[in-house]
Amino acid sequence: MKRREFLKTAGIGAAATAVAAPAIAQSSPVLRWRIAASWPKSLDTLYGGVETFTKYVAEATDNKFQIQGFAAGEIVPGLQVLDAASNGTVEMAHTATYYYFGKDPTWALFCAVPFSLNARQMNAWFYDGDGLKLMNEFTAKHNLVAMVAGNTNCQMGGWYRKEIKTPADFNGLKMRIGGWAGKTLQKLGLVPQQIAGGDIYPALEKGTLDACEWVGPYDDEKLGFYKVAKYYYYPGWWEGGPALHILTNKGKWDSLSKNYQAVLQAAAAYSNLEMMARYDARNPVALKRLVANGTQLRPFTQEIMEACLKASDQVNAETSATNPAYKKVLANLEDFRNNEYLWWQVAEYTFDSFMIRHRSKT
Repeated sequence: MKRREFLKTAGIGAAATAVAAPAIAQSSPVLRWRIAASWPKSLDTLYGGVETFTKYVAEATDNKFQIQGFAAGEIVPGLQVLDAASNGTVEMAHTATYYYFGKDPTWALFCAVPFSLNARQMNAWFYDGDGLKLMNEFTAKHNLVAMVAGNTNCQMGGWYRKEIKTPADFNGLKMRIGGWAGKTLQKLGLVPQQIAGGDIYPALEKGTLDACEWVGPYDDEKLGFYKVAKYYYYPGWWEGGPALHILTNKGKWDSLSKNYQAVLQAAAAYSNLEMMARYDARNPVALKRLVANGTQLRPFTQEIMEACLKASDQVNAETSATNPAYKKVLANLEDFRNNEYLWWQVAEYTFDSFMIRHRSKT
C-alpha cells in the first residue's frame, strides 16, 4: 500500500473510531432516577417488588442506571404516586391503578375489577393478549408508559367485626375497600372507604371502619387486622388477580435508549413473577398462624356471590354506557376471560379440584 493511501485509510479508521466511541458511551449514560411506591416498606412483598426491580436494573447496567425507591409518604402520599410520575415529580411510580378510578374508571380494569381474571390469566392478557397495548394507548393520554410489575394472586374477602350471612348484611357497613369494588358493593348499601394500607388498622381499631380488606394472609397478618376483627371471609371476588404496574413518565421513557428500555422491561417482568411466587409461598403458613390466633374463616355464601355478580354487571353496564374507553377495554377483557375459563374448565380446574379432594383424604 502506498504511503498516501495508507494515511488516508488510517485517517478514515481513526475518524470512525472517534465517532463510534462517543456513540457507544451515549447509549449507556449514567442515570439517577426515583420511583415512588404506594406501599410502606413494612410490606416486604409489595415494596419488595420495587427493591427487586431497582436491584436488577442497577446490576444489569453495571450501576450506570440507578433508581432509588421511595415508600408511600416519603415523597408523596401513596395514592398520589401516579400524578407524581405523570407530572415529572418522580420518573416512575409503582402502584395499583384501580386506586385512580376517580380520575377515570378505566384505570381499574388494568388492575382488578370484580369477577375478572385470575393472576395467570391477567399475565396472559397483558403479555400475549391486548392488555398492555390497550393500557399504553390509555396511559399515553396521561403522559405515562406502563409495565406489569407484580400481582398478589387471588385475594381474601376481608375482615369483619360481625358475620356476613346475607347480601343485606353489607347495608350500612363502613368498609375500607380498594378500587372499583366499592362501587359494586354500594349497590348493596355498603359505604366504601379508600384508605392507604398503613392507615387501615387505626381506623378499624377506633371503629371508624366496620370492616376492611387489604390483600391476603401474609400481608394482613403483618398489618394486624386479626387483633381487631374476628371474621375473615373469602374469596376476594373483586380481586381475582390484581396486577400492579410501574408507570414511567413518558418523556423520560422516550429519552431512554432501546437497551435501557429493554433492561427496565426485563426487570419489571422478573419483579412480577417473583411477587406472585412470594405470595403463593407465604400465604399458606400465614393463614395457619391466623387461624391458630383465633381468626374465624368464613366463605361468602352462594347467595352473596350471586348478588355481588349481579351488582357488578350493573356497574359495568352503567359505566360502559357513558365511558367509551371503559367499554372498549372491558369488552376485550371479557372476551379474553371467557376463552380463558373454557381452558381452565378443561384442565386447570379439573386438576386442582382433584388434588384438593385428594389432600383432604391424606
